Amino acid sequence: MSSNSAASDSSPAAIINARSRTGQRSGVDWVSLFDDPGECAHRFPDVEVLIQWIDDYLIRPNQNLGRTGAVCPFVKQAVKGHTIWTAVIPGDTEPTVDAMQDMVDDAMDIYTDLIDTETDTPLHTVVTIFPDLTDCRPIDTVQSARKSQFVERGLMLGQFYPGCRQTGLWNKDFYPLDSPMPMLVVRKMMKSDFPFLVSNQEWLFAYLSQYAPDLPARLRRSIAERLQVHGQQSESFAELRVHDINQRLD
Repeated sequence: MSSNSAASDSSPAAIINARSRTGQRSGVDWVSLFDDPGECAHRFPDVEVLIQWIDDYLIRPNQNLGRTGAVCPFVKQAVKGHTIWTAVIPGDTEPTVDAMQDMVDDAMDIYTDLIDTETDTPLHTVVTIFPDLTDCRPIDTVQSARKSQFVERGLMLGQFYPGCRQTGLWNKDFYPLDSPMPMLVVRKMMKSDFPFLVSNQEWLFAYLSQYAPDLPARLRRSIAERLQVHGQQSESFAELRVHDINQRLD
């Protein structure tokens, strides 16, 4: 994996001030979006849509959210800390599922390297945007295929696209992943992610290993087995929430 570096001078409107990292499998560059948003938007016009969505939606309250505060409480800190890393995958030919999986595997490696080398902040987010993707089913396919690999490492892989109908934690009729462009997002696993992990015993074991590491492994395994929720109930995220509106689980 490459270290922080300027983008290639051969690229149009090459990034000068923004840090970038390149995936070994895909050759894709992820750029630190808020190092210089103007330069990033000049090189990748589609990131203007992302920046606007962050400003108008993610960092603001929403009356349908079901709680007070921003839609995503951590994004404002990530914007301030310049820890949102973004790649744009344009093209007339839609990428294959295999190519997209290589990209998210690279994104996971880049995220891991970032938290290893920039230990002062845990809020890095690695975003891969597919602005020309017209059929969003591959987004769900890749997210489903790679979720276990990410969860095992204490990470989450989120699928965002127009019309995404995954419900939120606070209102089953609110769809926080409905975004203006298709994207796959790597972030740290949070304590509040429990409802999204209850359908799989291995995910629960990874969750407990992340947040209750002092428990013996056999006990973590036993708790995970007992906590697993089967069937359609595992999709009722709001009902599975374990914290109240005044309790923030970072």
